[in-house]
Amino acid sequence: MKPEIHPNHRKVVFKDTSTGFMFLSGSTKHSSETIEWEDGNTYPLINVEVSSDSHPFYTGRQKFADAGGRVERFKKKYNRK
Repeated sequence: MKPEIHPNHRKVVFKDTSTGFMFLSGSTKHSSETIEWEDGNTYPLINVEVSSDSHPFYTGRQKFADAGGRVERFKKKYNRK
């Protein structure tokens, strides 16, 4: 690889903000937050909204919206028939 053209790749901790699940992985993302990991080393912390711990595809918990109920609530709210 040519020097100084690739981003700095290092280990970071990703934290799922909805479940608190954390995992250590390699990334080029930057963060000013740090956390001490299980091995005693300090790594940058990247907060994510969805991970394999909270994504419906991996957990099997899917929430289906009731489209009929939405329409009825809209009509009731705005007095439409």
